[in-house]
Amino acid sequence: MRDCPEAVMLFAAGFGTRMKALTKDRPKPLIAVAGEPLIGHALALVSAYGPIRKVANLHYKPEPLAEYLEPRGVDVVVETPEILDTGGGLKNALPLLGPHPVFTLNTDAIWAGPNPLGLLAEAWDPTVMDALLICVPLARTVASVSTGDFDVGQEGRLARRGPWVYGGAQIIKTDRLGEITGQCFSLNLLWDLMLADGRLYGLSYPGKWCDVGHPEGIAAAEKMLGEPIV
Repeated sequence: MRDCPEAVMLFAAGFGTRMKALTKDRPKPLIAVAGEPLIGHALALVSAYGPIRKVANLHYKPEPLAEYLEPRGVDVVVETPEILDTGGGLKNALPLLGPHPVFTLNTDAIWAGPNPLGLLAEAWDPTVMDALLICVPLARTVASVSTGDFDVGQEGRLARRGPWVYGGAQIIKTDRLGEITGQCFSLNLLWDLMLADGRLYGLSYPGKWCDVGHPEGIAAAEKMLGEPIV
């Protein structure tokens, strides 16, 4: 494991509009799956990986999220007045994350299988990679509405459009965020810079992964967690 991250960025600022009425009175990361808030499942992955700095960006209904996260050792950055999207949120949190490569972790997915953070750390090679993304084969996704985000090619290099879904976990270098103007932007802009240089890589996830960005994903994730891992 070379130059592995010392910090993780937890994306928790979104409005959760696909959750419909469930996010009327709470932010999406606090919706429970199998008795634990979604963001609690993400924090369990981080704790199982090891002691690293934890940072979360907040925007929609930030107060209850901050009350949940701060006692658990998570530094929070409240995006105000505007939400900054994933790329802008990561850039905004750099003073807390530091200059080194970081993990980023979406908080609306449930994993069944090996810890994705550990897999990323084992495969990370900063001499050839600017980012390494966990990608889930479509056959191993549960409740996903995606038709695929990437193709994983020779030696793991990524290309757009293919039968792998981005699982929401990655290691990424942040130095090129300064090349992107504006405050609000998607991580896709940073990935595009890396794609152009052939330095965006993917790692196929061997377990199962459930999208809990919509109400049907809750029951699907709970069912998946109750099944044996094959």
